[in-house]
Amino acid sequence: MGQVTWFMLPGQRPYRELHWLSLMPGAEVTAVGSPRPPERVGFVERPYRQPTRRFVEAGALAWLRGLDSLPRRPGWLASLELCSLVTGQVSALARKRRQRQAVLVWANDPRTPLYRLPPYRWALRRARAADLFLCFVEAAREHCLALGLEAERCAVVLPGVDTALFHPAERPVAEPVALFVSPLASNKGIDRVLQAHRLVRRRLPEARLEVLGRGPLEGLVRREAERPGSGVTWLGAGDRQRVAAVLRGAAVFVTAPRPTPVWNEQFGLAYIEAMASGLPVVTTVCGSNHEAVRPPNLRVPDDAEALAEALLGFLGDPARRAGVGAANRRMVLERHQLERQCARLGETLLAAER
Repeated sequence: MGQVTWFMLPGQRPYRELHWLSLMPGAEVTAVGSPRPPERVGFVERPYRQPTRRFVEAGALAWLRGLDSLPRRPGWLASLELCSLVTGQVSALARKRRQRQAVLVWANDPRTPLYRLPPYRWALRRARAADLFLCFVEAAREHCLALGLEAERCAVVLPGVDTALFHPAERPVAEPVALFVSPLASNKGIDRVLQAHRLVRRRLPEARLEVLGRGPLEGLVRREAERPGSGVTWLGAGDRQRVAAVLRGAAVFVTAPRPTPVWNEQFGLAYIEAMASGLPVVTTVCGSNHEAVRPPNLRVPDDAEALAEALLGFLGDPARRAGVGAANRRMVLERHQLERQCARLGETLLAAER
């Protein structure tokens, strides 16, 4: 595969894009940024200039310092999202050093207000010259085409998940336990899930809800967990191993994402991890999450009663959820097996070099 230099966003989430690049057969990957990532890759530390921490991920108002002093390595220069200021920097560096640039893309909304704001508009304008736009969902490719990028430079490789780590329990969970694993933030809908769970308990008093995550709505979850008879347990936070373990202790996976002015659900790796663990999924209609959550899993309106009804359909029917969970596991093995999808990433980069 050759060499890839990955330029990190501040606060980069582990075991995602960099992890997948590092598992491409024959690849030698070096990450640039701070702090050192957990993946087994080369690392060159560079600090960020970040005037405010109000914005996060690809929308972060942040850029890398000291890139001109970066040792020149052959191969691809890669980063995440067209609007990120780091991607704009990589575009300038690629042109200066006459190297290939790849932009990895999840974004699915060409009308996002970010593209109209000066720093992000600048990044997008520079990123248009990249050699490859490597999209993780079909909606991301459609978004790139809507921005006027040529189809031959836009490729889709579905994300992979570790199906050895995320696997079903030895026997299906008999108890009606729903599980929420996501940031405890309004856009992920933990408030709606708690409302729906109260409705579920009226008709299925033995139903329980477990919540794993942290965030600004943590206090809301704590209070509900402390309320006598709520059936809610807050599990705190956890790493990938803990997430995999709690998934194996649940019967249904649930979230309730809702759009914000600058975000909607793009895919949702948590859905695929839950499916790999043999769980059915209940969620709300949001963005392009239909690409991950397909029937007979359920996507419903952002409404507590609709969410509760969908949950009851699985929590009250062990045979139904076992059947859907088994089908979900087969789908993940077919479409999202980690090593195979990482190999496809490498093949796509190689094809773009020809």
